[in-house]
Amino acid sequence: MKKILSVVLCLIMVMGVLAGCGDENTAGGGSSASADAESTGTGNTLVVGFDQNFPPMGFVGDDGEYTGFDLDLAKEVANRLGMDFEARPIDWDSKDALLNAGTISCIWNGFTINGREDDYLWSEPYLNNKQVFVVRSDSGINSAADLAGKIVDVQTDSSAQAALDENKELSSTFARLDIVPDYNTGFMNLESGACDAVAMDIVVASYQIEQRGGDTFKILDDVIAEEEYGVGFKLGNTELRDKVQGALDEMAADGTMAEISTKWFGEDITTVGK
Repeated sequence: MKKILSVVLCLIMVMGVLAGCGDENTAGGGSSASADAESTGTGNTLVVGFDQNFPPMGFVGDDGEYTGFDLDLAKEVANRLGMDFEARPIDWDSKDALLNAGTISCIWNGFTINGREDDYLWSEPYLNNKQVFVVRSDSGINSAADLAGKIVDVQTDSSAQAALDENKELSSTFARLDIVPDYNTGFMNLESGACDAVAMDIVVASYQIEQRGGDTFKILDDVIAEEEYGVGFKLGNTELRDKVQGALDEMAADGTMAEISTKWFGEDITTVGK
């Protein structure tokens, strides 16, 4: 009888240990899910994916810190939403994979809506932009027609690349259309004579030219394409998009967005609520 009682007690103890393990595993799974929620912006962290070589929208400042117009906007949005803010530099070619995996909450970096309308869940446009050509001031190039037989650089997977791929009538006149990883490389090629023009966003071009002295380069009057900038979210992430849009609307209404724009561009060029 004592042996039978001992066996029963042992079984009860084993079952208790197994039950405890099950509870521990469940708790661990909940903790992991919470971390995943934070990384996608559904928790308390807004993780902004950006190209760190895209001044003035997002780049590495002289102090080694990430800065830029878009990052200032995003930081203020996170603050108003009571969220932590993380600026995460990404390989631009990998942006979709990172967004879909939940590694970043959104793509916020001079991100063009046009042509991508169905690929992301978008905020309302907050900036208008144009695609233009930048050339050396002493190049003798004064129009897009003068680029016939010339070498033109464009950033990989950029709106300028997409626009030139569509405009074969123009791009087919170039000697070459070279794809470069970022606009800093394009400007270095332009300075060295490795290319004759760089096709890029006018807001970025204006900033780059000012930073490099102002007289060395010029923007041609020809416009390749016009576009709108927005914040891109993963399809279906309506909750976060709506929160961010609400904060942007508030910033436009109380003048904060205009202040940030004036800081970077010398005037308010934003379009929210206008």
